[in-house]
Amino acid sequence: MSHNLLDGRDFKLGLFSPNCSGGLAATTVAERWPATWSGNLELARLADRTGIDFILPIARWIGYQGSSEFHHSVLEPIPWAAALLAATSRVSIFTTVHTAFNHPVVSAKQLATLDQIGQGRTGLNIVAGWNEPEYRAMGLELPESHEERYALAQEWWDHVYALWTEEGRFDLPGRFFDLRGVESAPKPVGGALPLINAGTSPQGRAFASRNADLVFTGLRDPDDGAGVVAELESAAKRDHGRRVGVLAPAFVVCRPTRAEAEEYLRHYAEENADWEAVDELMRLQGMYSKAFTDEVLASFRPRFAAGHGTCPLIGSPDDVAEQIERYAAAGLTGMTLSFVDYLDELEHFAAEVIPRLEAKGIRLSRD
Repeated sequence: MSHNLLDGRDFKLGLFSPNCSGGLAATTVAERWPATWSGNLELARLADRTGIDFILPIARWIGYQGSSEFHHSVLEPIPWAAALLAATSRVSIFTTVHTAFNHPVVSAKQLATLDQIGQGRTGLNIVAGWNEPEYRAMGLELPESHEERYALAQEWWDHVYALWTEEGRFDLPGRFFDLRGVESAPKPVGGALPLINAGTSPQGRAFASRNADLVFTGLRDPDDGAGVVAELESAAKRDHGRRVGVLAPAFVVCRPTRAEAEEYLRHYAEENADWEAVDELMRLQGMYSKAFTDEVLASFRPRFAAGHGTCPLIGSPDDVAEQIERYAAAGLTGMTLSFVDYLDELEHFAAEVIPRLEAKGIRLSRD
């Protein structure tokens, strides 16, 4: 890929979820991200100019309840990626595919076409499935076991990989997709696309360590990150003889001073949080199970309103750069970033935080 996302030379920065209304912030403030096409196009061109390495979308079919219409409007990742790849020249564009909702022969062709458009700047984020309302919307039953979901995902990925790497016409037998006389051309520009996978269950972690180039996982803090990175790297090497990188998602509130950043965080994620959407999101992700105390849930709710429960990067440009430095020291390959208003806030982040990361030696200059 054009930005060498897998080369390990420096800490990678991406944008996450700009194709979804609200981004990662379940808030009712007027400036919340509407996820219009024009806004996404302008944001991608800004990312291209400012050296952001990649953009990663969410695939969402059913939004969360609430007055903010959080994830109600979502630009579908395949055509979204195609248009952004055609309109940019440097930034890598991932797309996101649910294996249960998309046929591997169709997906292999779509993804190879994306990589032809971007000339090697395309990546794939595989989702094995977890959101029961989306399964119902597709007329499907959510498999009760993680094993079944990941067995389907593994077969889907094996078939797609074969379609990208094998020539001619051939059969791909399977339990979920029994394919006869398939072929696929053109192929992706540089072979199989770089693969991101997010897995927190043991089955998800096993799938990621076997297949993914970049494991996408939530963290509590940088200290937690060091242990998670060591565990994932060890599992991939021990079980499959391969290396993986680790990405963590984050939400950013960067202002000239720490006090201003903390005040804005309170404003959008507490005083104006969309609590109905937050509670629906937490319910669907199993946060209200008996494994969590009332105190833990109370502490998590503002973080879910602020950024879908992802890592907080809060403060002045110096503060945010120092926090990112701690995650880099924990061994992460990079982080994805989200903002309440992606356009205005990325402009400030690029002007103030990225030069500080370059001065620290965490980032190489993209000029």
